[in-house]
Amino acid sequence: MVPWMFVHGPLERYMADYQRTFDAWEEGGIRGIVLGYMRFFSQVTPFEMSYQWQYTGATSPTFAFDPKVYAAFGVPPPREEPRDPEKEKMLQTMLDNAASRGWEIYFFGSGQTGGSRPLKEDPFDAVGFSAGVQDTMNAFPQAHGIIMDGALSEHSYELAFHHGGEVFEITDDEKSRLSACGIDVARMERGAAHLFEQFHKLTPSRVGYYSAGGLLGALWLFDFNEDALYWLRMRQEGSLRHMEAVRGQIDRLNRKVKLGGITRISAFSILTTQDYSRMNSYFDYVFPKLYFWNRGFDGMYGTIARWVQKISEWNPKLGESDCFEVVKAWFGLQLPGIHSLADMDLVGFPDAFFSEVVYSETQRALAGVGDDNKVIGWVSSGRHPHAGDPISSGDLHRILTAAQRAGLKRFVYHPDFDLGAPEWEVISGLCGKRWKEEPQGKYWPTDTPKPDTWNGGRKPRLPE
Repeated sequence: MVPWMFVHGPLERYMADYQRTFDAWEEGGIRGIVLGYMRFFSQVTPFEMSYQWQYTGATSPTFAFDPKVYAAFGVPPPREEPRDPEKEKMLQTMLDNAASRGWEIYFFGSGQTGGSRPLKEDPFDAVGFSAGVQDTMNAFPQAHGIIMDGALSEHSYELAFHHGGEVFEITDDEKSRLSACGIDVARMERGAAHLFEQFHKLTPSRVGYYSAGGLLGALWLFDFNEDALYWLRMRQEGSLRHMEAVRGQIDRLNRKVKLGGITRISAFSILTTQDYSRMNSYFDYVFPKLYFWNRGFDGMYGTIARWVQKISEWNPKLGESDCFEVVKAWFGLQLPGIHSLADMDLVGFPDAFFSEVVYSETQRALAGVGDDNKVIGWVSSGRHPHAGDPISSGDLHRILTAAQRAGLKRFVYHPDFDLGAPEWEVISGLCGKRWKEEPQGKYWPTDTPKPDTWNGGRKPRLPE
């Protein structure tokens, strides 16, 4: 497989030593980078650069906005902010270097944000968003496009309130946008409320009878009435309209700008309204998140655990095995070797998880998009910023090899925050020249302390 690297902010930690870093990455197989967020930090210490999620101090833009761009789109420009010309120059030089290597270069998000048109005129802010993209792409001719996390209008897929949302909630912002599109929000609310009620009425008898009944059994288990189906269809319809609106504006820009969308893995994609087979025409690339960790947010194990816990809380008569069956009926997902919440820690990820779940979930993503060259896995090990249980280097290797066997050709690695020695050993070994663990060598991944860190400043004795 061909790897890309997510150059996650603060950007300053890469700009200071990009030549040596890029040389090592290229040798290890890297052929593309994704940069974000496109902001500079006024205070970046070594500790904050490596390990801390919240950075102190004010931020500044990475380039000067062009007011003529926003005037042409009919939206207000961004507000004036203090700038750092020296950092801007360093970033341009770093990107020139990446471009000279033939790497693909993308930005995480639009890069710049101005004002919007009235809601009724532009309910998804496609015009204002695209103005920011145009401004960014004008400022960075080295770049090929942008990548949107959540693939535009991603909906919550958590049953419990988690990571700022819950599946049956329709926020005020969503109501306004959907109403502006002519969607019957009141009916959607009735459908969501009906399903919410049904999730409180589960019994061992109902689960035992309906959960193994395929589509028809699940429809009766959750009592999908017409309003519930309308809720499911219209949340998807709203997302597709958002994608269509943005794609239409992106295609009007003054040069080809590739649009990428980061999505949840296949099992969750219908509920998040990221239907691969219906969305792929609006994106040049689709980036399924190969996120599997427990706890934190966005990981598959953690999501399933929270569903089981909430179903059990709402339906005390159900055993844990019943709750897992409910989750299977809803998502079509079964975790090999996992029969209880405790197993998620005691069993962890058995071999069958990689050969069955990772493999099949990757295959589903490829099948849904229908073009293997458009699917690029988004891979992380769970720690920061997701607060999940760490994925070991061995499990990272098994994730990547299972995805490769399924047909995945490329992936982006998202360091947490910096790249560490174990994951770089895995990635370089699979995709390029394997990195040698030499503390005094040309390159050492910054998230792993060197062996002499604990020596109190003492050096080894020289031979006599």
